[in-house]
Amino acid sequence: MPAPRTRHLCSVAAALALTAAGPATAASAASAAPGGLREVLFVGNNWDGTADVIRSSGDFAKVGRINVVPDKDARMAEINADPIKWIYFQAIRNSVGEGHDQFADDMYSTPDGRSVVVSRPSFADVVSVDLATGKINWRFPVAGYRADHMAVSPDGTRVAVSASTANTVHVLDIGTGRQLGSFATGDKPHENVFTKDGKYIWNMSIGDVNTALDTPGWDWTKGDRHITVVDATTYKQVKVIDMRQRLDAFGLKDFSDAVRPAVFSPDQSTLYFQVSFFNGFLEYDLATDRITRMKTLPKNPATSEDRTTWVNDSRHHGISMNPEGTKLCVAGTMDDYATVVDRASLQEGPLVTASKPYWATVSGDGKDCIVSESGADQVTAIDFATGRKVTSVPVGDHPQRVRLGHVQADWTGPGGN
Repeated sequence: MPAPRTRHLCSVAAALALTAAGPATAASAASAAPGGLREVLFVGNNWDGTADVIRSSGDFAKVGRINVVPDKDARMAEINADPIKWIYFQAIRNSVGEGHDQFADDMYSTPDGRSVVVSRPSFADVVSVDLATGKINWRFPVAGYRADHMAVSPDGTRVAVSASTANTVHVLDIGTGRQLGSFATGDKPHENVFTKDGKYIWNMSIGDVNTALDTPGWDWTKGDRHITVVDATTYKQVKVIDMRQRLDAFGLKDFSDAVRPAVFSPDQSTLYFQVSFFNGFLEYDLATDRITRMKTLPKNPATSEDRTTWVNDSRHHGISMNPEGTKLCVAGTMDDYATVVDRASLQEGPLVTASKPYWATVSGDGKDCIVSESGADQVTAIDFATGRKVTSVPVGDHPQRVRLGHVQADWTGPGGN
């Protein structure tokens, strides 16, 4: 039987509609770096445990590289000494890791540009790495056995991280790693977003994406999936949005209700989100609390229709919006392309060939969409205005998350290398 679902709390809908906002990239894309700092893009290379640092706009040239697992030997010794940890480590490698370890899922720099904070799924932790020395400042083991997506508060002082096997989100002080609070979520918490004013945190849970029960008739076995909204000061739940009800009302009873990457419009009124198994995205109006439009994007004829072959139930995984709110950029993961979509008409532009693009974000100047090509070990910039490819930059093994951040103005890598 499916798990019972917590019902939507209508009393706070209006307040949340006024404060919801997308990732900080859209709001601050064109902002200048603080004095003494340089704006960059951090690219997490999940399988080799590094993060490449590249210019945030222009030619996107590489600035430096960071080893985010300098303590690998110590962590592996702990795992090998604990049978339960060892089992989970192997399970991550052979399921979501596609036969590889997951060492760099998500990352944000500290406000002073001196450290980067990284969630490491296979090590079930979050660490702060000193950008000058490459050494670890602090380490926070998450509840359970796997760390996942993070979000940073608008002032850059807090990070929220999903502990995916514990149905928990931890909120940490970015400078010290001290836990400030935590809250319960649906099954397998995934994406986290702070609202622009810093008052709320949104978490999307995606359920179990590793079973072969992928046909619509077995979707209920994936678990209790919903959006959890909490007060970012008290970490108390203030709202739950069950997309199952809203999808059904829109006539999409066979669609998964696992909300994947999502982005809010600049006016904070509309959410665009992807769901498992779907080649496209949906539009959700916060004020009326309903799905208003759906965009189906082209399928790649070469892509198998066998859902069990799609990585972690994702057909498309990655969506961003330009700062003006006029264009969306979508990573068509299993269909091997990315495309820019006009927000008003929902008409897609050219399909830009990309090898298993896993994420989409916005360049520092707001002009380009940046997608991580996990199948080609590169990141690619696509012009929002034309929908055409600008350039590609080689990075490490299996790039996934790409985040805007800052380093010291003269930084070129740990030890100045």
